[in-house]
Amino acid sequence: MKRILTGGLFALSAVLSTASADDTDWAPTIFSLDNGMEVVVVPDHRAPVVTHMVWYKVGAVDEAPGKSGLAHLFEHIMFKETDDLGPGEFDDIVSRNGGVNNAFTSWDYTAYFERVAKQHLGTMMALEAERMTDLIINDDPEGPFISERDVVKEERRQRIDNNPGVILQEMVLSELWKGHPYEITVIGKMDEVAALTPEDGMAFYKEYYSPENAILVVAGDVTPEEVRVLAEEHYGRIKPTGTAHGNRKWESVPLLTETKELEYSDPKVRQPSWSRYYNGTSESRDREFSYALDVGLEVLGGGMTSRLYQSLVEEQNVAINVNTFAWTTLHDEGPAVISASPAPGVSLEDLEMAVMTDLEAVLTEGFTDEEVERARNKLAASAIYARDSQSNMANVFGSTLALGGTVDDVLDYPDNIRAVTTEEALAAVRKVFGPDRHYIEAHLLPAEGDS
Repeated sequence: MKRILTGGLFALSAVLSTASADDTDWAPTIFSLDNGMEVVVVPDHRAPVVTHMVWYKVGAVDEAPGKSGLAHLFEHIMFKETDDLGPGEFDDIVSRNGGVNNAFTSWDYTAYFERVAKQHLGTMMALEAERMTDLIINDDPEGPFISERDVVKEERRQRIDNNPGVILQEMVLSELWKGHPYEITVIGKMDEVAALTPEDGMAFYKEYYSPENAILVVAGDVTPEEVRVLAEEHYGRIKPTGTAHGNRKWESVPLLTETKELEYSDPKVRQPSWSRYYNGTSESRDREFSYALDVGLEVLGGGMTSRLYQSLVEEQNVAINVNTFAWTTLHDEGPAVISASPAPGVSLEDLEMAVMTDLEAVLTEGFTDEEVERARNKLAASAIYARDSQSNMANVFGSTLALGGTVDDVLDYPDNIRAVTTEEALAAVRKVFGPDRHYIEAHLLPAEGDS
């Protein structure tokens, strides 16, 4: 939501000055069904379409030890068979109604969505309600659980094991989050995924896939009353399981206690890269600090006008790119990252020296009010521009609520980000990149002897 390209300063000013006047046009309505299912309706009457999403407050963070990858595997299973839907029939019905659908799994949540013409909203609710209650999970070797387990294993081979950059990132994050539930990537460890059983799947389904553990978000050309009637009809009849879902496995991420360097080389690597991962924060853990950090990192390395890019790429010609960013939208603390790729003929050692020299100089000199204002306006405008997409807004509200946030956190974001001061932005990056902070340095390299 926060990182889209915007126009010039005039465009930013126009968007920011009209934002408050437009808030009432898209502000959501929230209510709950008697079974505990939370419902969010985001109006968007520009076209007769709707985005329908069901967010479950369960993700990889909630998996039992030794069961990594189960939340993601279960996302796959949800598209297979139910008592009333044959293999592939869910997707076929959505397609026949002119819609698109998909799903995604995070450490913190799992979400399913359909985008269709408004007259088909009831059908989408019926489909989601069906697979919330009547999914088929069995130990048939040709059945959905076993077959999709093999699909996920192949997905891991393609997306992680065959991608040097992702392999290195997995190594780094495992160190950064060592001992924390985020330590294992969402897709899971290959051996643990291979050992998952239909019994694991059924226990997971019964514990987490229940209306009181779900958030329904509908964005589009509908009224709250229309959604309420349909939601009561399709979801309201589902009885809650009564399972206590409040004990999420979230916990604060401890600071690194030592500095480490990790290196990975592979013949597939054509462009070396250098990066450092520091302990950061999250909006859920410390919203004010998170906003200040985002603004500071935007000034420092957020784009081609940033301090580091102008110096290292445009002036010194030692890098072909450089950027700084932070994973602030997880529930628990994510990393703050500074990364760069060397220009031809520049070693990683020389690149590192140049990056860190510039970083120290900027943190010593400080930021100007003008560049902080530009960064604040860019982030605020990005959030406001995102309102033009109903699917974006469904995602923003759904993810925020699934993480324990509120609708006001979304509504107030532009004003809150514009309230960050120059001093706060500078203090945030000084804290994260301070000389007393440990980090994990990562080098991605071509195989030795590979040009």
